[in-house]
Amino acid sequence: MTEFRHVSVLLDACMENLKIDPDGIYVDGTLGLGGHSAEIAKRLCGGRLICIDRDETAIERAGKRLEAYADRITFVHGNFSETAAILDSLGIEGADGMLFDLGVSSPQLDEAERGFSYQHDAPLDMRMDKSAGLTARQIVNEWDENRLNRILWDYGEERYARRITAAILSAREKKPIETTLELADIIRGAMPAAALREKQHPAKRSFQAIRIAVNDELGEIETMMDTAPDKLRQGGRLCVISFHSLEDRIVKSGIARRENGCVCPREAPICTCGFVQTLKSVTRKPILPTAEETERNPRARSAKLRVAERV
Repeated sequence: MTEFRHVSVLLDACMENLKIDPDGIYVDGTLGLGGHSAEIAKRLCGGRLICIDRDETAIERAGKRLEAYADRITFVHGNFSETAAILDSLGIEGADGMLFDLGVSSPQLDEAERGFSYQHDAPLDMRMDKSAGLTARQIVNEWDENRLNRILWDYGEERYARRITAAILSAREKKPIETTLELADIIRGAMPAAALREKQHPAKRSFQAIRIAVNDELGEIETMMDTAPDKLRQGGRLCVISFHSLEDRIVKSGIARRENGCVCPREAPICTCGFVQTLKSVTRKPILPTAEETERNPRARSAKLRVAERV
């Protein structure tokens, strides 16, 4: 099994804002390699940590890393969007804190065979849960022009979406597109010269878009934000780390709905719509990594942490 150098994003900020009670119940809804979980678990004494991940390989790896804390951890193979249902199935009425790191984990990026990377050749896959059905290969070779263009534009915020879509359609007429580097070359070939001079890889936004579509990531974030906070105890903290604007927008609006969801006219003397505030923002603006952290861990550059408290 490959060993990975793993640096958890915004680790200190997460621990500070979770305000961990040694006897509390906490959820790491996106276990990954277990960096955040290790810091939570070491602070528990009588408490419980529920570690959730859709990737069974991640659970296996993190389980070894967290072996010293096995007496206080429950591992669950599941999706973070199902956090509320998972806690119900475990007979847990409420949690004192929840952490969701929405980034793709290091092994998924670094293991070529997972098909996430545009820098290593591998079959087009991109499934976080290898038991799931839809793959990147199916999207690239079977989705029609409108669907392909929409995800590149909406999920990747790719301004050359139409050019890239046309290049994919042209290439797959000749033969199916099978590998990551094959797709990356097609994307590069569709880009104008000015775009190729940009600092980031020309395929970055398109690969992001396809990965999001494969794993229904935005829908899962919306479901999590709609349901998971209901399982927080009063005073419990919700910490969510996002890595691009689409994710952050969903998290921000999810908190706002529970914080400022009254739809009564501004001039109304009292609320008659029945809105009850259930969350309040701990920080009005997202917490960003320090310059020192981004230098130490370049993958933290685009990270944003939003924190809310159950009221």
